[in-house]
Amino acid sequence: MYVHSGKEEGYKLMAFFKDVREDIREAVKKDPAARNGFEVLLCYPGIWALIFHRPAHWLYLHKCKLLARMLSQLIRWFTGIEIHPGATIGRRCFIDHGMAVVIGETAEVGDDVTIYQGVTLGGTGKDTGKRHPTIGDRVVVSSGAKVLGPFKVGNDVKIGAGSVVLKEVPDGCTVVGIPGTIVRRAGQPAEELNQVDMPDPVAVEMECLRRRIVLLENKLRELEKK
Repeated sequence: MYVHSGKEEGYKLMAFFKDVREDIREAVKKDPAARNGFEVLLCYPGIWALIFHRPAHWLYLHKCKLLARMLSQLIRWFTGIEIHPGATIGRRCFIDHGMAVVIGETAEVGDDVTIYQGVTLGGTGKDTGKRHPTIGDRVVVSSGAKVLGPFKVGNDVKIGAGSVVLKEVPDGCTVVGIPGTIVRRAGQPAEELNQVDMPDPVAVEMECLRRRIVLLENKLRELEKK
């Protein structure tokens, strides 16, 4: 029994280091500023936040919730990244820059997800139980975006910088604005997330409103002439 337990722990440790290596390779792959894995390990706070989240999550699952919270708070002080130990994080997650990232207790993050600085995967304060979002695979959550509530963001979704997403997003969509609006759906030509030329749903609505005002003014002038 002891030998079996020792082997099991050995397998878990090997899996832990495998996950860390995958995270480092993903950072080197996605960040053009990363020159090599050793630099990433030493200098990238997102890597360290994920490294310490794994034992914190294990403690949380094994009812050692106080120790789990203490460990997560310790790494928050060092990295500026707050991941609740109850959150589930998939493989090859890349947290770029990382400062002010917040991931809530019941949040679930899929595989190959990219999260930039200032992102919140949080709740609205109105829900109990499952309070935070479920993020699919290969999702990009750009800087400053907020995803709030217990809904699902599908696979291959891209969320623009500063967006506030409050409802479910289907697979393959691109979302921008406050509140988050889908500006590209799955099946349309796939492009990299262009933060500069992406349509602004607020600006589009303002332009529609301006045109209606001009139209009403013209009609009013015509009535005044009669």
